[in-house]
Formats: sequence, C-alpha cells, structure tokens
Amino acid sequence: MGLKILVIRFSSIGDIVLTTPVVRNLKVQLDDAQIHYCTKYQFRSIIEPNVYVDKVHYLQDSLKDLIRTLKAEKFDYIIDLHTNLRTRIIKARLGVKSYSFDKLNWEKWLMVNLKINKLPNKHIVDRYMETVAPLGIKMDSLGLDYFIPDKDIVPLDWLPETHRKGYIAYAIGAQHNTKKLPLKRMIELCDKINKPIVLLGGPDDAETAEAIVKFFEKTEKSAPMEEGLTRMNKKALIYNACGKYNLNQSASLVKQAKYVFTHDTGLMHIAAAFKKEIFSIWGNTIPLFGMYPYRTKFTVFENNKINCRPCSKIGYSKCPKGHF
Repeated sequence: MGLKILVIRFSSIGDIVLTTPVVRNLKVQLDDAQIHYCTKYQFRSIIEPNVYVDKVHYLQDSLKDLIRTLKAEKFDYIIDLHTNLRTRIIKARLGVKSYSFDKLNWEKWLMVNLKINKLPNKHIVDRYMETVAPLGIKMDSLGLDYFIPDKDIVPLDWLPETHRKGYIAYAIGAQHNTKKLPLKRMIELCDKINKPIVLLGGPDDAETAEAIVKFFEKTEKSAPMEEGLTRMNKKALIYNACGKYNLNQSASLVKQAKYVFTHDTGLMHIAAAFKKEIFSIWGNTIPLFGMYPYRTKFTVFENNKINCRPCSKIGYSKCPKGHF
C-alpha cells in the first residue's frame, strides 16, 4: 500500500491551478500514492476533473466537521500550500508529518510598504515544488494542468458566426478592482485589438462587458457614414460571454482562443495551462510576486513609472491614493 497524502489549498482559482504540478508529480513519482486534495466547495469544478487527484475534501461551514473527515483518512503526510490559521489547526489536529509552503509574507510586506525587494527570482510554482522536495519529488517539464469535462467543452457554433473562424479572448475580470483596467482603457484595448473578441468573466463582470459592447453601438450610431462602417464591424466583433458560461466553459473558450489578454487573475493561469500566448495586464500587483504566466509565451503590460506600485499583495476595491 502506497502513501496517502493530503494537499491543502483553499482558494482561489489561480492559486489552485498553480498547485497542479505538485499534485501531478506526487502522483506520478510516488509508487501507488493516493493523493487527496482539500479546498473550498466553490472551487470543486477545478479539482474534481483532475486525473491525478484520487479524492477531494471540502471546507464548507464547519472546520470541525472537515477535521473529523480528514482524521478518519489516516494520512501519512500533509502538504500545506496555503499556510494560514485554518491549515495550522488542521495540521495540529491530524498530528501527522507535514510540509508547509513559505508565503514570504515578510518579503511581500517589505516590497509593498517600503519598496525593498527581498523577493526570490523564482516563480511561485517552483516554490510550491520546493515544499515537496523532502519527499524526493522533482519538477517535470509539463507545466500547469487544467482538465475540462466533456460536458463543459463549448462548441464553436455556440458563438456568433463572426467568431467561429477564430477570436481573441479578453478576461476582463479580477478579484479586486485595482487589478483591472478602468472601463475606458478596456474600450481602448478592444478598439486596438481589432479582431473578433470574446469578453470573459463572471456574473459580476457582465455589466462592464455590456458597457464595452454598448460603447461601440453608440459610436456606430453617432459616427459619420464612412467611419460608421468600421464601427458597425467593431460592434459585431465583440461578444459578451461574461456570466453566460461556468468556469470550465470559460476555460474551454480560453483554450480555443488564438491568444489571450488578461488581468492578473485566475483565467491567466488557466490560459498558461493551455500554453496560450498571453498578454498580461498588471495594476496594483507586480509580476515580481512570482505569479506571472508559467511556462508559456507572454508579454507583460505594467506601469513602472509610478513609485506606489505595488500598493498591495492582493488588491483593493479602489485606488488608495485616488489616481489609479
């Protein structure tokens, strides 16, 4: 009987995707290993299709109930890739050997507050892999994983006819507003792309996406005839998919895109899992935190002329200094 190992990462979309090489390499490199994964229930669609995960456990309302379930599994090791108060409680209660990820909170604090860079020049995926190095696990050459169930693969004929021969995906969402371009700049970007675009995001992004579509509708109506023809085409070239597809379906649209524009968000890492060419747009966070696209071709857009970046390791609902 092989080892039984619990990997913990509660949230969020991108962070969970970034842990997939750890899961794969544990499963492949250890004989007969059983790999269990613990996450929040709302992220089940990311982990359940993963062929390297044998069983998934969910944090829902009660940490006590979760601990009771985990204790019954009798794990040999815990791989804690989240490292917070709840994971510390789980490790203490289960009482088995554990390896924990160093989140570099002090180094991030220095960078955010004093602009002193003590961060390692290393991607977070490679730092996740260091957590399992004591078990003899080494990184392979495969990059990130993302598995889409057959039922969530989006046929191209679900898209407008203008998009069926190819399109650019633009993931307009992000967990915090200071990670996103302002609406006016999103419109400017869509105008510059000048190819069929699928706007991707959750229900919270649908209103912003609709505003982008309506801008081009309005411009078309008010423009002179010769310019109106261009604008009419532009209106038809933008498809608002925000909130119309679940996460795995959105991932399917990312996978089928020619290339991807994205803020620092989960769909960026999903695009990297599919080895898409990525144009990544950075607001208050910075690639130096180690969460840039992994093992795929990418271009970074960021403003390095202002001395207030990064203003947070995560983000805010609005710019703390009011200028953004």
